[in-house]
Amino acid sequence: MSGHSKWATIRRKKEKTDAARGKVFTKLIKEISIAARMGGGDESGNPRLRTAVLAAKAANMPAANIERGIKKGTGELPGVIYEEISYEGYGPGGVALLISTFTDNRNRTVSEIRHILTKRGGSLGETGSVNWMFERRGLITIPSDKASEDQLLELLLDAGVDDIRLEEDVFEIYCEPDILESVKIELEKAKIQPISAQISMIPQSYNKVERSHAASLLRLMEDLDDHDDVQEVFSNFDIDEADLAAAE
Repeated sequence: MSGHSKWATIRRKKEKTDAARGKVFTKLIKEISIAARMGGGDESGNPRLRTAVLAAKAANMPAANIERGIKKGTGELPGVIYEEISYEGYGPGGVALLISTFTDNRNRTVSEIRHILTKRGGSLGETGSVNWMFERRGLITIPSDKASEDQLLELLLDAGVDDIRLEEDVFEIYCEPDILESVKIELEKAKIQPISAQISMIPQSYNKVERSHAASLLRLMEDLDDHDDVQEVFSNFDIDEADLAAAE
């Protein structure tokens, strides 16, 4: 089971709990504000903002919160200025980690990320230490009950999509980053609303994790995901279903 897909599946289940208690709102507001700051507050001309707003609506975020996030990003309202910073490191068993963050205090964030890694048997790496192990790809996920694989193949055959995979209850659609938005538009024209559409870092190879490291690795991934500054964690771990079940 691939690290990207397996963690994505675990995270989707976890996000349902996080959304129920409002925890996911913090990360969504940061993404909305940064998207608005970088590309303006008009959703029609800012694909990243449009995707962030759709994700916020899917999480039942109030419209007033979304509007405030946009206005803080464009400077119409005072607010914290966030910057995007990525950290590289290693988890238990030597798995590679790419940790994407939005922060208003890089010293605080790196200190806290280092502490989480150390506590769970990992370590922070130098810039460039693991980034080369990943490939930048466009990734769109849609619920598997919204379309069949044959429908998706027919719809996207000429759109430049590289691969379509069924991972439990979702289809994962992979493409070049520069056509992500056009693929998303084709799906929306067909009344298929994606769960997410983003630029992702896909492992070029996988690191098999032994059972002795599985529990620590999952706790590390959860700790990182729970950190308010962390937006996404990419890893190249591979884990057997039996070892995963034992770890959970």
